[in-house]
Amino acid sequence: MAEFFSMGGYGAYVWPSYAMTAVIMAVLLVASLRGLKTTEATFERLKGEMAPAKQNTQETADGDEA
Repeated sequence: MAEFFSMGGYGAYVWPSYAMTAVIMAVLLVASLRGLKTTEATFERLKGEMAPAKQNTQETADGDEA
């Protein structure tokens, strides 16, 4: 088992590389999820702002026809 972990003398380079890769992947996952949450919140806010404008446009169009 020790031979496996030593990787023929390269274990001191291989295992820290795996650890760094895992940390970087975790950081990217967290950053992506936070960005998604922010983008979804912005989308919902903009969608909410557009709803009254859409209603006003429809009311104006209805008013012009009458």
